[in-house]
Amino acid sequence: MKTFLVTGAAGFIGGALARKLLDGGHQVVTIDNLSTGFRANIPEGVLFIEGDCAEQKVVDQLNEFQFNAIHHIAGQSSGEISFEDPAYDLKTNALSTLLLLKYALTHGCRKFIYASTMSIYGDQPDSPVDEEADTAPKSFYAVGKIASEHYMRLYSQYGMCNTALRLFNVYGPGQNMANPKQGMVSIFLAQAVNNRKIIVKGSPNRYRDFVYIDDVVEAFMSANNINEQGYWFYNIGTGKRTTVNELLSLIEANHPFGIEIDFGDSTPGDQFGIYADVSKSTKGIHWMPKTDLGTGLRKMIEWVLENE
Repeated sequence: MKTFLVTGAAGFIGGALARKLLDGGHQVVTIDNLSTGFRANIPEGVLFIEGDCAEQKVVDQLNEFQFNAIHHIAGQSSGEISFEDPAYDLKTNALSTLLLLKYALTHGCRKFIYASTMSIYGDQPDSPVDEEADTAPKSFYAVGKIASEHYMRLYSQYGMCNTALRLFNVYGPGQNMANPKQGMVSIFLAQAVNNRKIIVKGSPNRYRDFVYIDDVVEAFMSANNINEQGYWFYNIGTGKRTTVNELLSLIEANHPFGIEIDFGDSTPGDQFGIYADVSKSTKGIHWMPKTDLGTGLRKMIEWVLENE
């Protein structure tokens, strides 16, 4: 049995990863301040520390544990919201990483895996973006994420194995349907169920790479197998380009009732379009996405309708 820290296990991705590790017979500890997650999402059996990863007094509560790896997933995850309080965004996404890296080094945990984001790339040409592309963040959220990656790069010089997973648009059962400013798929589905109407912020020709939650969890599990000292970074997407219009058509086709669609102004810092080149992750961590968007959407819509 190994012991893992999974920050943010009251949230969507953290909760799913914690459940996977528990199912594998491992011990899991989490820190979560419940600002966007829910206590009920934390899987039974996880040791829960309520608090903020960006506060030293909270991180100090980890001193009794010896972790095989730290999965840092907690943090403010909306580009739009990051414009409302940039200082908080910096604290939750960058300072938390710095404190946890320091903790890991001090307490002999040499493996650190981080939930980064495709947002660090900013606007890119209409072709699959690989990990060597220039980074040009368009939101305070993305700035905090790339700063965290640089902290990881620096700490890797001290014998640590630090891996950043640059997540593209994650969706699936368990996503927070009450947050109207984070997660394109969950935003659209919540509006469809609650209002029978979807209001799209921005052009219908924008495009994204939608990756299913189970595949994302498998990426974190695969990253556990990296043991070589260094700073590693991988795109976690599908490599498929999907426009907003195509996403809306799939939602309409799989929903049991009619939906009205309106378009409005775009949100601050929104990328027009991006999708992943995943060849590096295929070779580096032997990971490939398995769930196509149509299948994943059907599963998520079933979950949403069962829980409305």
